[in-house]
Amino acid sequence: MDGKRYADLISGIGVSSLGHCHPAVVKAVQEQAAKFMHLMVYGEYVYSPQVQLSKALAEILPENLNSVYITNSGTEAAEGALKLAKRYTGRTRIVSFKNAYHGSTHGALSVMGSEYFKNAYRPLLPDVQFLEYNNVTDLENISCRTAAVIVETIQGEAGAVVPDAGFLQTLRKKCTDMGALLILDEIQCGFGRTGKFFAFEHFGIVPDILLTAKAMGGGMPIGAFISSKEIMDSLTHNPVLGHITTFGGHPVSCAAALATLIVLRDSDIIDRVEEKGQLFRKHLQHPAIKAIHGKGLLLSVEFENHELLLKIIGRCIANGIITDWFLFSDNRMRLAPPLIITAEQIEECSAVIVKSIKEVL
Repeated sequence: MDGKRYADLISGIGVSSLGHCHPAVVKAVQEQAAKFMHLMVYGEYVYSPQVQLSKALAEILPENLNSVYITNSGTEAAEGALKLAKRYTGRTRIVSFKNAYHGSTHGALSVMGSEYFKNAYRPLLPDVQFLEYNNVTDLENISCRTAAVIVETIQGEAGAVVPDAGFLQTLRKKCTDMGALLILDEIQCGFGRTGKFFAFEHFGIVPDILLTAKAMGGGMPIGAFISSKEIMDSLTHNPVLGHITTFGGHPVSCAAALATLIVLRDSDIIDRVEEKGQLFRKHLQHPAIKAIHGKGLLLSVEFENHELLLKIIGRCIANGIITDWFLFSDNRMRLAPPLIITAEQIEECSAVIVKSIKEVL
């Protein structure tokens, strides 16, 4: 309103990975809105944006991730995946992890790894078990009763926590051995955020169900859970329409998501993410910074405590830097800028953050 210049270093919490109003996304939205918007999404009519987006996703994913169910958001993708796992396996137990965040609707809340945020809404889903992330010994709790293990490939709200070497590989094997489905939540860490199109590519594993959202739509609301046709087909009978949504797969959002995918796929943006993350680590130098965690451009900057961080964030905002903290790690500053950020902008923004730290101290 007053013409003040801001740098968004959190991308609307991981949404605007191509920046705000990327020309390709804006064009796709405008063109699709001029053709048609909402009709029915239950299969009576074939929407070309849905088909084109699903095809493009399947082409960049491993062979078993070939069936896409499009939702309105990440939390709805998590809900659908939990239902799918129960329906396919015939089991009831869901395993999640402490400090996990998968959304805020009732089922997703049930697998959230923080009692503080869900205590007021109990009773929640029964038969949910929580393990320690990065604790290989805890994985022994996965059993033949387990329908699915849901896990963030890189834990977001815990403060951009990267899995230890071998943890996800051991988890994948345990799920396979027990006949449990592995659900990888890449709602925050997918679509190029870590330097690969999807973060699981770093670790040599493939999930049974993949969740994506946030950056997927280039600023428009959309999400998806993706699995094999064999698994997904279990939602087609007993009951029919085993999972339904009025707006999931909205043509305008699908057009935006396809445009976003094409820009990321056909450019070197993702290839440069790791280099840009290293530039932040290089330029963010101050004794008050305890450590910098994360991978690619999903980073957390650790400070002594929440009170100090709040003051620093306040100064950052006053100085034109948009940032915040993490739900389960409130002494860490979130850095997840648009992937198109330049080296010059990284240096400039880092200087403003250091300046803000100095002003507070």
